[in-house]
Amino acid sequence: MKPVPFDDADAYEPEEGWQRVSLAGSDQFSFEWFEKPPGHSSPMHHHENEQVCVCLQGELTVVTEDEESLTLGRYDSALLESDEPHKVENTGDERAVGLDVFAPGRSFDYWTDRED
Repeated sequence: MKPVPFDDADAYEPEEGWQRVSLAGSDQFSFEWFEKPPGHSSPMHHHENEQVCVCLQGELTVVTEDEESLTLGRYDSALLESDEPHKVENTGDERAVGLDVFAPGRSFDYWTDRED
């Protein structure tokens, strides 16, 4: 067993107010808790990992490259296929909190080593 207490987990802030925390995981899958302030959007991006995005609090809108969008409320989720271009926005009026699950697992290197 490998416990990862939330307060001791690796954390990263890709942009001001956008927090990500790496929870227990492996090379096969990883979990990242995140929060976004109202109006925040990640850039349009894609990755080799399949991704499940779960909204835990507030409202998150997942937008794909073809402008298809899905708004997630509390405990709603969406599956993003491998290499599917997307962005995740907080379209609500309050802080949004979510959980991303990636398979295979990944680290924060995706954002820190990313070239736009």
